[in-house]
Amino acid sequence: MPVTRKLRTPLLSASALAGAAALVLQTALPAQAAVDFDVTATVETAPVSHSGDAADDPAIWVHPDDPAKSVVVGTDKKGALEVYDLKGARVQRIDGDHGNNVDVRGDVVVSADDEAAGGDGALHVYRIDPATRRLKHLKDVPTEVTAHGVCLYRSPQSGKLYAYPNSTSGRVEQWELAVSGDSVTATSVRLFDAGSAVEGCYADESNGKLYLGEEDVGVWVYGAEPGAGTARTKLDSTGSGGHLTADTEGIAAAGNRLFVSSQGSDDFTVYDRRSGAYLGRFGVASGTAADDCEDTDGIDATATALGSAFPKGVFICQDGSNGAPGSSGNQNFKFVPLERITDRV
Repeated sequence: MPVTRKLRTPLLSASALAGAAALVLQTALPAQAAVDFDVTATVETAPVSHSGDAADDPAIWVHPDDPAKSVVVGTDKKGALEVYDLKGARVQRIDGDHGNNVDVRGDVVVSADDEAAGGDGALHVYRIDPATRRLKHLKDVPTEVTAHGVCLYRSPQSGKLYAYPNSTSGRVEQWELAVSGDSVTATSVRLFDAGSAVEGCYADESNGKLYLGEEDVGVWVYGAEPGAGTARTKLDSTGSGGHLTADTEGIAAAGNRLFVSSQGSDDFTVYDRRSGAYLGRFGVASGTAADDCEDTDGIDATATALGSAFPKGVFICQDGSNGAPGSSGNQNFKFVPLERITDRV
């Protein structure tokens, strides 16, 4: 959900740091509002068809035979899923899906069809065809939480696929999804309450952790396996003593880095994926190929080489205030070569 824009302090030279610090104090900005550096995107997608607060979350599907043919699935929560190639061109539009969040594991794509945006609150399950790079709808799975956000997890212990729909009420559910051909069997295996509104989440196969963003509070870390219970620790928090600015929104990982979007300050925090240590923050600024990312909801990232355009992977952010020359102004998604971030933090 969009929030009022907050001033973001740009990257300064070392000689200007003292003056910048004084300026921050004089204007009563929170310490976490300053970014360490800015990067620019090399690609932006075609805008979604609906105006206003419509685009929300991207998910990267890596083509199993030719990574340069990978696609990005993005949500237009006012009524469609969008599929884009790595040049940002639309490959497919699926009308009637009010997905607020979307995620991908293998060839399975799952959206959370947001009831608040006109959807049914269910999980919509699709399969992507590598030959056509198009999605085929398989099944709708009603949930106990009225799905708003969702992330997927392939258990390294059992090989089973799980989805975690969550809601603005704070309720989180874990579903086991068995997908065979066009058949989907869904079983609820865990249900718990995270507190207040949640949305962004990321389930990490490398460490068995479920990262869950409680929008006004911060990021919690749970166990991702169905028997993990409700024990949790806090990765980072909003407000005094934390590095996040509400709303805490998208969460993604690539290589040894974990990323979280702070919608209220238009920037992204970076953590060590293994230790959880805070490493810094960056913004996505306007460049020659694309404008900046503001009021960002969802993000995604991969360190997989995706052809010559993204040889070291890509970071993707939803732009809540698209202002590219010649565009309709409708929201879209920006693609940043991953090394522009990881070479600096």
